[in-house]
Amino acid sequence: MRILLVEDHTALASEVMSRIERAGYGVDRVGTKEDAVIALEDHAYSLALLDRRLPDGDGISLIALLRKKQPAIRILMLTALDAIDDRIDGLEAGADDYLTKPFNLDEMIARIRAHLRRRRDQPSPPIELGALSLDLDERTVSIAGRPALFPRSELILLETLLRRANCVVSREALNAQLYGNEIEAQDHALTSQVSRLRVRLTQLKAGVEIHSARSLGYIIRESNEYEA
Repeated sequence: MRILLVEDHTALASEVMSRIERAGYGVDRVGTKEDAVIALEDHAYSLALLDRRLPDGDGISLIALLRKKQPAIRILMLTALDAIDDRIDGLEAGADDYLTKPFNLDEMIARIRAHLRRRRDQPSPPIELGALSLDLDERTVSIAGRPALFPRSELILLETLLRRANCVVSREALNAQLYGNEIEAQDHALTSQVSRLRVRLTQLKAGVEIHSARSLGYIIRESNEYEA
């Protein structure tokens, strides 16, 4: 599960990211509303930690977009605004929870885990393309109704492409999902991963194809030869 942290305070963001990673979750950090919008286009997140006082405006205005782009996402507000009215504003705007700065990092992790458990209680519909079906909650794949096994890296790549099926997913976004934003991934490593996934999908007769998009990234589509 991957978490989006929207926090402009560098020192606090570093502490929060470190604690989240120690808890076993992947995390991406951005410092502005504008960068958060870009991250939402490129990645799928299970939960967002959202500061209110951002350089380019109130983070509360991001909640509607978060819900529109990724309906199953859980949203925790992180803020120094501790007045009752501020908390009410955040919750009524659609946030699931509220943490007032300064907060205990262990309590933050406990709340994250609680919200992710609730998220699993609300099953997400599978993504279907060609003969392929991806269960987003169990992270399992079936092809023509039969279970299909994929190595972890190929499953991450396939899920990232399927979440934006018929749209170009940038190489940067794919590398971030595979290797994390902080890791310098060699370009040929992604090319090799895509090549292996293409071969596997063809062998399994998944009815989908992965196309290159002029060095920008990759796009997954239903195969022209596929018949339901």
